[in-house]
Amino acid sequence: MTRPGADWGHVVRTGATTRQGPAFRARWIIVLALGLWLAALGRDRFDAWIDATVLPPLALEMSVEVLDRNGDLLRAYTVADGRWRLALPPDKVDPKYLRMLLAYEDNRFYEHAGVDPRSMLRAVGQALWNGRVISGGSTLTMQVARLLEDGTTGEVGGKLRQMRVALALERRLSKAQILQLYLHLAPFGGNLEGVRAASISYFGKEPYRLTPAEAALLVAIPQSPESRRPDRAADRAEAARNRVLARAVREGVIDAEEAEAALREAVPGLRQPFPALAPHLADRARDEAPQVQEHHLTVDGGLQKALEALAQEAVEGQGERVQVAILVADHASGEILASVGSAGYQADLRQGFVDMTQALRSPGSTLKPLVYALAFDEGLGHPETMIDDRPMSFGGYAPQNFDKLYLGTIRMREALQLSRNIPVVALTDALGPAKLISAMEKAGMKPVFPGDQPGLAIALGGVGVTLSDMVQLYAGLARGGVVRPLSWRLDAKVPEGQRLVSEVAAWQVGDILAGLAPPPGAPSNRLAYKTGTSYGHRDAWAIGFDGRHVIGVWMGRADGTPVPGAFGADVAAPVLFQAFNRLKGKLDPQPPAPASTLLVANAELPQPLQRFRSRTAVFELAADAPAVAFPPDGAEVELLPAGLKVRVTGGTAPFTWLADGVPVIVGLETREAMLALPGEGFITLSVIDAKGRSARSQVRVR
Repeated sequence: MTRPGADWGHVVRTGATTRQGPAFRARWIIVLALGLWLAALGRDRFDAWIDATVLPPLALEMSVEVLDRNGDLLRAYTVADGRWRLALPPDKVDPKYLRMLLAYEDNRFYEHAGVDPRSMLRAVGQALWNGRVISGGSTLTMQVARLLEDGTTGEVGGKLRQMRVALALERRLSKAQILQLYLHLAPFGGNLEGVRAASISYFGKEPYRLTPAEAALLVAIPQSPESRRPDRAADRAEAARNRVLARAVREGVIDAEEAEAALREAVPGLRQPFPALAPHLADRARDEAPQVQEHHLTVDGGLQKALEALAQEAVEGQGERVQVAILVADHASGEILASVGSAGYQADLRQGFVDMTQALRSPGSTLKPLVYALAFDEGLGHPETMIDDRPMSFGGYAPQNFDKLYLGTIRMREALQLSRNIPVVALTDALGPAKLISAMEKAGMKPVFPGDQPGLAIALGGVGVTLSDMVQLYAGLARGGVVRPLSWRLDAKVPEGQRLVSEVAAWQVGDILAGLAPPPGAPSNRLAYKTGTSYGHRDAWAIGFDGRHVIGVWMGRADGTPVPGAFGADVAAPVLFQAFNRLKGKLDPQPPAPASTLLVANAELPQPLQRFRSRTAVFELAADAPAVAFPPDGAEVELLPAGLKVRVTGGTAPFTWLADGVPVIVGLETREAMLALPGEGFITLSVIDAKGRSARSQVRVR
């Protein structure tokens, strides 16, 4: 007897067997293959769609940077639209900032392919549950996509575009490149774009040494850059920073103790100015090579900053138009270590935008050391050679000393140290102006002559030169007579130097200048230096060197108008000594005398070197001829109640004094006397000695 339902079970088993038979499996394989084919087709089309994405330009315009010899920022320039956007590779930012950024913005940055499904689902779920957007679900790559296109964040179309661009970016760039784009593009309020610009502006430092509080603030600001600007909304910026710190603790980026300390750190309330050191030199670097992104200069940023502060101090109380320029170089290498073109890079009455290290000015007496060095080389003299400081005429050119006084016969050492005009003109006359001009050009200078008619006045400053020219010249003297161009680019190929004067002559001049008394209050450190004052007090100079450095200082007005009472020794020399004080370490000593240097007194010199003789000496009066020592020719003197004081040097007593050809004193045995004169006006004084030799002086008596 058959059990009830047995046939049904048989049917069921038979049916099951039928469904699991070969035909059934074949149909499912076909369906599965078709599904996979459709999926692959969709994937391929999706890939093609992503690959066809037209990406925005990935080459960003970055701020041009000028860096010092240590790689520190001297100056940066905004990009074309006025934004600060400074280059920053990921390895140049504080690692803690990067960990905070990823922990807060995109914890799975290194795992997803541009879009993170988990984050998107979480964001949608939070929005549905809370009825509002809690988190955006955007990855860091999607944020980069939005920043590249300056796209919107809330619209669906904009979000889809960001996702497509993000997926395309991930296929074409590495994670490090995407991260670098974020570091460059993240907005921080105003015209600050990029982490480095924000770090410099808000904290005054590079982003490789951020505190946890600073790192957290830089993570927080880009989410709402205008409403979280610490310089405008410090309270909102602080609240956002604190949320980042809390997340960093939860994610194990920092510990609770670090977070507590960071919470107590104040949020900066002001933006700091970007570095603008050596602005004139930075402008030159950018203008000469506009295609270069980074300019590396030989300038020492710390020294540059110190000397720019000194320049501002130097013009305080000097009037609103007085300007100063300072140039420092390592004379061994020729590298410029500091270049201060003005006391302030601004359009003011001082014309601070003008680079006074490059302006043509009259050098005053600062060319005299070159004249003496050339004269020593030519055998015209020695530091101990005697030379006349008395009124002379050189073919109609009758120079005068600055003080209108004459010292008679003195050593060349004293003539240079006291900056006497007559002796240096006599030496220039003996050398010939062409010799001096040739030496200046050989030193790399570019002298400009009034009317293109160079003459003996060159020795007294009758030529246009720059402060850079003069520092280069003195660097050559300090280098033992070998000149080479000054350089300010760190990678510049500087040619080998060429000899300007002998090592002995260069050392002799340096030794003479090192014997100059320092300004009042300055240390007695045997700094070799020379001051100069141009005609009309338009330029005040001081240039000096030790065993390693050479510094030049110029003071005056940029428009070339006189500065009454300004002397190089009074205004420029103190600045020179202060500049040397700001160099790191003590002064380097001057080198010892070369072995062939003749270190003897005047009496031990060879006869031709004991006393200077000009080329026209045979036609001149004897060395012991009388000369009116006082009042000097061309002077304006006061008539005292007792008369006019006169003094004669040289000659043989007794003396006869005449006023306008009329004898006033006859048979005078002394060299000084008081002449009784009828009144004021122009008078020609004459003195005649016992041998009939005479001298005269034309003066104005008042």
